[in-house]
Amino acid sequence: MGTAIQAAAAIPGFVKPPPDLEQLYLRYAETVYQSALRVTGNPTDAEDALQVVFLRLVSNRPDTSTDVLDKYFRRAAVNAAIDILRRKRWQAEVELDPAREYSAKDSTALLKERIRCSLAKLPGDDAELFVLCYLEGHSYEDLALQMGVERGTIGSRLHRIRAVLKKELSR
Repeated sequence: MGTAIQAAAAIPGFVKPPPDLEQLYLRYAETVYQSALRVTGNPTDAEDALQVVFLRLVSNRPDTSTDVLDKYFRRAAVNAAIDILRRKRWQAEVELDPAREYSAKDSTALLKERIRCSLAKLPGDDAELFVLCYLEGHSYEDLALQMGVERGTIGSRLHRIRAVLKKELSR
């Protein structure tokens, strides 16, 4: 991915980003891509999220301390990926063919897609919290610190979110 900026430099009218932005890209692009891929399940959508995150950086620069940057890029990737899922929600859902037998692999893929669609219906903060906890692996304590709330609040919100998702998935 580091060669993307070098390749773009050959395009007429390309303006090279400031050195600090290029360094941020080289350091965090893979983190952003992998976080977005876990949410979207689609490499093309993950690349779109990567692009969105770094385009937003041009006008909105985060704090430059390393521990804050890692959290910033992970959250930004999750938010961009959720936005992409929301935009895609309008696409027609594929009807299951009752005559066809689905393999376990098909079932897993269908379930993942249904979960993604259900996540896209959640309010942004709830979807972000769910993804950060269950897909990114952040602990309740870490999430409480990041969001400035008590650990118990994180637990009760996640319980409520799981109930909403369970209801949505049972439809």
